[in-house]
Amino acid sequence: MSKILIIEDEESIADLEKDYLELSDFQVHIENSGNGGLEAALAEDFDLVILDLMLPGMDGFEVCRKIREKKDIPILMVSAKKDDIDKIRGLGLGADDYMTKPFSPSELVARVKAHMARYDRLVGSAQKRNDIVEIRGIKIDKTARRVWIDGEERTFTTKEFDLLTFLAENPNHVYTKEELFREIWDMDSIGDIATVTVHIKKIREKIEFDTSKPQYIETIWGVGYRFKV
Repeated sequence: MSKILIIEDEESIADLEKDYLELSDFQVHIENSGNGGLEAALAEDFDLVILDLMLPGMDGFEVCRKIREKKDIPILMVSAKKDDIDKIRGLGLGADDYMTKPFSPSELVARVKAHMARYDRLVGSAQKRNDIVEIRGIKIDKTARRVWIDGEERTFTTKEFDLLTFLAENPNHVYTKEELFREIWDMDSIGDIATVTVHIKKIREKIEFDTSKPQYIETIWGVGYRFKV
């Protein structure tokens, strides 16, 4: 299901837009301030942003500029301002469309669908969506080989990344050190299983809140490790 972010300070308008979009099978999240909207837009994976121009705190122009610096998703700017200069400025900052209030909710939904279809044609067909694994605050982008813990990106070595990904993709399965060594290093352990222990320790230091009480990678004494969900 496609996810839409509405950044709108007038709650009645935001709720109306949300109702119509949800009727069209979109998942919708609302933020009522510029700062909150920007934070949500950068922290989560939305497919399109509906952005009001006049917002408390950071205005829509600045929010648009900052989103566009980081993401290439469609941005539909809405405003009661009818001046061409505002429309030109908004589009110049990277907005894909500009709608002047008042407008019908059905027109908004139609434009949202049109922009998402266009985006999928231009980007989706030419670039496969990244292969993502997400478990309890851990986000692993297998395509880009990047990892985020509660929204904060952490750096992993090649084998650390491979080991974390393998365990996360096979949750609740207990693996011996020998099995993990063969899987990740593609060879028999031959006494080198300490390599697995060292890598598990380094991974825990990056993903666990308290390494003495691991919440993700459990040690099963006498057997090996498992990724807990």
